[in-house]
Amino acid sequence: MAKNMKLKIGIVGCGAIGSSLAKEINLNFRKNAVLAGLFDLKPEKSLLLSKKIVKSARLCVSSLDTLIKKSDLVIEASSGKVSWEIAAKSLSQGRKVMVMSVGGIVGHLDQLLALAAKRNGQAYFPSGAICGIDGLKAANIAGVQKITLTTRKHPKAFAGVEYVSENFNLVGLKKDKILFDGAAGQAVKYFPQNINVAAVLGLAGIGVAKTKVRIIASPSVDKNIHEVLIESKAAKIFTRTENVLHPQNPKTSYLAVLSAIATLKQILQPVKIGT
Repeated sequence: MAKNMKLKIGIVGCGAIGSSLAKEINLNFRKNAVLAGLFDLKPEKSLLLSKKIVKSARLCVSSLDTLIKKSDLVIEASSGKVSWEIAAKSLSQGRKVMVMSVGGIVGHLDQLLALAAKRNGQAYFPSGAICGIDGLKAANIAGVQKITLTTRKHPKAFAGVEYVSENFNLVGLKKDKILFDGAAGQAVKYFPQNINVAAVLGLAGIGVAKTKVRIIASPSVDKNIHEVLIESKAAKIFTRTENVLHPQNPKTSYLAVLSAIATLKQILQPVKIGT
């Protein structure tokens, strides 16, 4: 990108996360970036967001392909069902892509790396609603033996999760209930909207097959709590993150949105801080 040229950013998905990012870019990143377009499978959502930001429909685009053509960086903020398709299409056209629904990339990492290298694209995966990814990446160079993620959320956070509704009755739950105990790869499959942090841990560390995850419905908590234990040759790392819920979507943590904003800040600034 030429000097003094603003980074053109397109956003796919105009729900709680996409809307928060769009507003932040328009308000606080104007010096270095500009919103190039908004796309959502439900056009009324991109139209509403465009009108809130620029008081007109000019940011709305009619297709993913059109959005990619207009953008230097595509931010996926839709769902794990389509995140790989969005990343693949963006990278194949030499664009940068930031993926929020990281679970959808599980199983496609080798393809993603090859595609990015071939087309000189770049992919970014924000840390999301957990802490310790910087330490994990460093420790993994020396060798990580074990990674365990324990997630606790209020039962209401699992509303609409097919795996939960088919296997558990959380109505009136009085004490903690273990919903899942197994590999991160399976956790991402069963909880596509709740456990993207498991995918991030797996991709940053020893893989989703070896990363262990326990998911607990806990009626006593009002935050999304993630505890991560990393055992390596370099260090034993333990983090606990008590997340405030996103005001527009209780399935998402506010920190997940801020993590994406921080990643964007790293992309735009010449000085990079942290691993």
